[in-house]
Parts: sequence; C-alpha cells; structure tokens
Amino acid sequence: MIKTKDLITYQNTLVEALLAEIEYPWQVLSQIHDYILEIGPKLSIEDFKQIDDNIWIHNSVKIAKTSTIIGPTIIDENTEIRPGAFIRGNVFIGKNCVVGNSTEIKNSLLIEHVEVPHYNYVGDSILAPYSHLGAGSITSNIKADRQNIIINVNGEKIETGLRKIGAILGDHVEIGCNAVLNPGTIIGKNSHVYPLSMVRGYVPSNHIYKNKSEIVLIEDK
Repeated sequence: MIKTKDLITYQNTLVEALLAEIEYPWQVLSQIHDYILEIGPKLSIEDFKQIDDNIWIHNSVKIAKTSTIIGPTIIDENTEIRPGAFIRGNVFIGKNCVVGNSTEIKNSLLIEHVEVPHYNYVGDSILAPYSHLGAGSITSNIKADRQNIIINVNGEKIETGLRKIGAILGDHVEIGCNAVLNPGTIIGKNSHVYPLSMVRGYVPSNHIYKNKSEIVLIEDK
C-alpha cells in the first residue's frame, strides 16, 4: 500500500534509477543531493544548460526573473517557474510541472505533471505524477518535539529513522486549498483531500479525506 511501486509512477523519468530500488519512498530523501550531482553533469548539453553551480535547467523551461534557484537542482522539460518561487536545493522537478508564486521547495522530488502553483511549501516530500497542491496548502516536515518521524498505517507504526519527512503524494492526488499535511503523511493514488484539512497518517488510494473521522471511498460514476 505504501511502497514506492504502489504509489508513484516513475518509469521513463530522470529519477527512475533513483526510485526503482527504493522500497519505501521516504528512503530516497537522503539520496536526492548525491543523485542530482551524479546525473547533472551527464545530461545532454543540447537539451540542458548549467546556469550556475550544480543547477541544470532544460532549455524549454520558463523561469521568472524574480524566482530564486539554489543547487543542487534539476528542472526538466516544459516546466514553469513563476515569480517569487524559491527552490532551496536538493530538488528535482520533472517535465510539465508548475512551481508558482511564493512557493518554496527543498529536498523534494516533483516527478512530472505536478502543480504547486500558489503559496505552497514542499519540504522533504515526494509528489507523484499529476498531483496538485491547492493554494496555500503545505507539507509540514518536522514534528514539534523534533523526534524521528513514525509512519502510521492502519494501526501499524513504521520507524523511519528520519527527523524530517514531509508528505508522499501518489499519482493523481488532489490537495484542497490551505490544507496541512503533517509530517509523514502518505496519500494514496487518486485520492482527494478537502480544503482546510489537517491530515496525519495514511489516506488509502481512491478515497476522499473530509476529516479524520470521515474518509470515504470514491465511487465510480
């Protein structure tokens, strides 16, 4: 249910080699930095330009002048970085993504077709293809007591050994405006989270999270 292969479609992307051997998605967070430094220099010089130290940008990417990008970072084809975006490093952004106004990203993977378009914070997180954060929604990545994150799945507690984990969003996940995804939250494929929600733990695939007591199956139309 929460293994990488069950949540994320990564085949034929630049991070396939990184994710293919990872059992649980949060295990990749400590490897993002080194992986970008490994593959960045190997990217096609016809398609990618190194614009600064350890920053590789596809030639088709649109970058607003008022955005800030710190390496190591890779941004792939047809992605748009809008005004005021802050990319803090250890970030991979795949094809056809949108990073919007005042959105901040650090140590995260946006696989492809991901939209974080308005006032979002994405830290120590993985956003699978076609996932979307509504305006003002954030991934909280550290507990108030600064202890290691424990993933809670149907009553089972999984020790991660990591102090910082934001959220893992499966394919086609929709997060409503001003939602807060607490540290270690995992949202299964095709699930939706209501606006203004505070989510903790695991939301199964194909469900709607209304509140912690009401998580309902999406019925086929």
